[in-house]
Amino acid sequence: MNTVLAVNNLEKSFKDKKVLNGITFEVKKGEIMAILGPNGAGKSTTIRNIMGIMYPDTGSVKFENYHDIPRHKIGYLPEERGLYKNVKVMDMLLYLAELKDYPLKKAKERAFAYLEKFDLKGKENVNLEELSKGMNQKVQFISSILHEPELLILDEPFSGLDPVSQDIFKDEIRSLADNGTAILLSSHQMNLVEEICDRLFMIQRGQKIIYGTLDEVKTEYANFKCTIRGKNKLADLERIPRVQRVEQKNDVSILYLEKDVFPTTWLRELPEYLVIHELTIDRISLHEIFIDIATDRNLLVEAGEQYA
Repeated sequence: MNTVLAVNNLEKSFKDKKVLNGITFEVKKGEIMAILGPNGAGKSTTIRNIMGIMYPDTGSVKFENYHDIPRHKIGYLPEERGLYKNVKVMDMLLYLAELKDYPLKKAKERAFAYLEKFDLKGKENVNLEELSKGMNQKVQFISSILHEPELLILDEPFSGLDPVSQDIFKDEIRSLADNGTAILLSSHQMNLVEEICDRLFMIQRGQKIIYGTLDEVKTEYANFKCTIRGKNKLADLERIPRVQRVEQKNDVSILYLEKDVFPTTWLRELPEYLVIHELTIDRISLHEIFIDIATDRNLLVEAGEQYA
């Protein structure tokens, strides 16, 4: 796949505080790349440098086949919503499409199609201030994709949406990627990221922590965990071989296993005295990896080194 966006070694400081430190990643045509991290990690600063809202101290942002930032080829859904409240929906959409030099007739046709797809049919002449938060979010999302961008940057796109609308957004984002749009997505909703993203770049304190495909990240960092329902003593569980740590709540115990444990082999080592009403084994989720990093619990271990 062609690289649409290449971010190379971005450095950015505000006064004496460095907020970006060697940020490097790519977004390829037809893929959904997630940029993740806790509040204050540097995600918004990275996006603003990509958009040219601010400029890095060192490093570069390059777009395929363009010398400068191709603003007419970028769609941007900011975290802070900024549509004019006293303007009609269709007027707002056509105005923003015009700013991108997109043909008016085509913009109007696509706007009507998207309004129907997002359950906003008949709202084209309604002022934005009369719409709910979720409806406004849909309009702003439509405005970011109406001009058929080559690169789409989505900052917290699922904020304020009910589950049905979240599914509509996920389907549309995936469809855009399938049709060649390069998508850079930032979100705190790890379950949704895990469902739709192809690759991810996770940062903490302005530095790369994890970068790779979702499969690579899960294989490298997401060790197995075993959930046991049954009343057991913590000390008994902690003595089980290849258990890194144990969390207990009431009669549910979660055993986090060491790296490179083979579940089928490990299960045969469980002591017979354990009380097991239910048992499940799976890999830790992207949400749990995120929490480890965000709270500095230092639980992501590879080859003896701490990664969080």
